[in-house]
Parts: sequence; C-alpha cells; structure tokens
Amino acid sequence: MGRHIGASRELILVDDDLVFSGVLGRALSARGFRVRCAGSVEGALSVLDGDGPRPDFAILDLNLPGASGLQLIGPLREHNAACRIVLLTGYASIPTAVGAIKLGADEYLAKPVEVEAIVRALVRGTDPDTHAIPEEPMSVPRIEWEHIQRVLTENGGNISATARALKMHRRTLQRKLLKRPQGA
Repeated sequence: MGRHIGASRELILVDDDLVFSGVLGRALSARGFRVRCAGSVEGALSVLDGDGPRPDFAILDLNLPGASGLQLIGPLREHNAACRIVLLTGYASIPTAVGAIKLGADEYLAKPVEVEAIVRALVRGTDPDTHAIPEEPMSVPRIEWEHIQRVLTENGGNISATARALKMHRRTLQRKLLKRPQGA
C-alpha cells in the first residue's frame, strides 16, 4: 500500500507528541496527503477556523493536554460532514472505542500503529480497491494490559489508587506494569 493516494487530500493531524506528529505528518505527505498539524484542541480549532481548505481527513489523539480529541469530532463534522476521522490512543479500550464511534469517528486505532494501518483506516470506503484486512483478536495479556492502562489513566497515574480499584496488591500491579505484553 505504499502508493500515492491520487490527488492531494487535506488532512489535519492533532497530537501533542511533536516527534510522532512530525514523523507521521511526513509519512502521510509522502503518500499524497496535505497535512496540517495541531498539538491541542485549541490549536486544531484555530486551524479549522482559519482560511485554509476544509480537511477531508482527520487523525486525532484521544488524550490531548487538558482535553480529549473526541471534542473535535463535532467541529470537524460541521466543517466537512464527509471528513474521515481516525482516532488514535495509547490506552485502547472497548468502551472508549464504542464511544468514539457513537460520537462520529470512523476508525479507532491503538498506538503504536504503523503508518500503513493509518492510511488504510483513512481511505477505507473511499478508495475502490481498498479491502478491509481482518484484524487478529487481542490476546488475554493484551486485554489485561489495556484495562490496567485505562484504570491507571482514570486514577491520574496513581499506582496505589489503581491497585485498589483493580482489587490487586500494589506490588502485583507494579510487576504487571513492568511486563508489557507483546503487541502492546
């Protein structure tokens, strides 16, 4: 899938990790997208309200400084109802994925993710020769890891509070956090 997408397509990339944004932005530009970046909800809104063209595609990080990328779905749809929105997150969970799709996101991908998977998610349904690739189900250790990460985030990174919420001994939780499952 290393081919160009045809005519340049407008894309907004919203992620507070500047290194990740830079690398992904360059990779998407090389694949025919015209990329504009923002590092926050406010930055994205000023890009949307600016004089530039409306985005046809959007890549949103779920966790932005002081806000959620989900807040941008409505404004993106107002600017372009056909905008293809892909949500990225380091803390994937089924409830957040369902919530994102209900709010209007088209795809939901867990970081780390390869550029080709992002491109497939962006063009799925817009490119006649794009075929959905069946994804493998997550392993039990991966599901446990994702759940722990979600609860850890909900508790502001506090390991003691997370251990209590998970009804787990603090040391057990610390050992699990050190053992990142394959594919996580």
